Amino acid sequence: MRRRILMSTLLVVALTALLLGVPLMFTTWRLVDDVTTGDLAARLDRVAADLTAQEGDNNRIDGVLDTDRLGLALPAGGRLQVTYPDGNGAMQSVVIGAPEVANPVVQVLDLGRTGSLELQVPSDGLRTTQLQAMAVVLVVILVATGGGALISTITARRLAGPLMDVAHRAARLGSGDFRADPTRYDIAELDRVSDVLDSSAAELAALVRRERELVGDVSHQLRSRLTAVRLRLDELADHADPVVVEEAAAALAQVDRLTNAINDMVTASRAVRTSAAGATDAARVLHELVAEWEPLYTDAGRVLRVDVPESATARVNQARLRETVGVLLDNALAHGAGEVRLTMRLVPGRLGPGSDSFMEPTALIEVADEGPGVPDELVRHVFERGFSGADSTGVGLALARSLAETDGGRLELRRARPPVFALFLTVPHPDGEPGPEPTLSQRPATVAREPR
Repeated sequence: MRRRILMSTLLVVALTALLLGVPLMFTTWRLVDDVTTGDLAARLDRVAADLTAQEGDNNRIDGVLDTDRLGLALPAGGRLQVTYPDGNGAMQSVVIGAPEVANPVVQVLDLGRTGSLELQVPSDGLRTTQLQAMAVVLVVILVATGGGALISTITARRLAGPLMDVAHRAARLGSGDFRADPTRYDIAELDRVSDVLDSSAAELAALVRRERELVGDVSHQLRSRLTAVRLRLDELADHADPVVVEEAAAALAQVDRLTNAINDMVTASRAVRTSAAGATDAARVLHELVAEWEPLYTDAGRVLRVDVPESATARVNQARLRETVGVLLDNALAHGAGEVRLTMRLVPGRLGPGSDSFMEPTALIEVADEGPGVPDELVRHVFERGFSGADSTGVGLALARSLAETDGGRLELRRARPPVFALFLTVPHPDGEPGPEPTLSQRPATVAREPR
């Protein structure tokens, strides 16, 4: 876009210079010629006046012509030929100045019966003046073109950069990144677009969050009810009547199919959520983020301890991971106290206690500090948008949770005092596909240490 704006502006400037510059150069050339011709005509008028002053009452010149007086109007290197009637009425011709002029500029004045005047001057001076004037005009054109190119470059950069930023922000919305961007560009139209994108991002985030909560609630309720139905049908499997047992078995088959259908829908929904989150070296992103935050902690007299492996892969968008963990580090710096610890570890998928407990492979990121933590009455509301117990906006943690959920992860307050915030991220499988959604009977009974 910047190239198109620059090229179009330069084309307009070039056409303007061409349409105005060429006629201006031609006009300047003729103007210098006209000025020179006018100067010669004025000199001839003065010579004619002096010649008239030397004539007698009969309009003839008696005696010798005063050529010195006439030569005062002759320019350097010029030649003046005077034709006049003498006292006997015979026409005489006198040459004043150079006998010959190479490539002359000639100006003639016809005096009628009293003779004529012819003034010749070298054309070299005229051509030099014309070329100098043309050079000045050309310089002006070049300066104007250069100024237009500079202005077009600045304008292209000023317009193309913000437009690309707005395009990237719109693309982030499509990928599920609903962060607001406070950047404004002092361009009313682009600032208006930015405001609309921010409001749309907030509305989309709320809509997606409500949709996810609805899907989670519906799937949980359906699974709970199906489990209760399954338990009732299992009891009928031991009934004495074979017809009842057969019907119970058919009903159990229908319950299994319905349970599998619900699991498939939840898995598909989860796959859609994580489609924009590719396999990312989350540990590398965390190390880069720590390098940015350590100076802030040092300036505040705080210590940031880091226990993150050199490399660890998770399914997450880099920008959203930086934003989410950045909110947690900022929250710990602003509202926490003492030493802040950032840790990351990989929890492999395994069977939990009991044969019916299943733990998915997960990347666990924790941010903890030694502050007073979150009061009991605020624990349930700490992630609600607009709710804050420390005179802040109440947006940071809500946004961080929304960003984590966008990538199929989860952000939780694992411990209120001292506070420990935990970010659970899915780990990509070797085949690149998300893992199967565990059924209700496979889910862990206790999730105090591992993701649900």
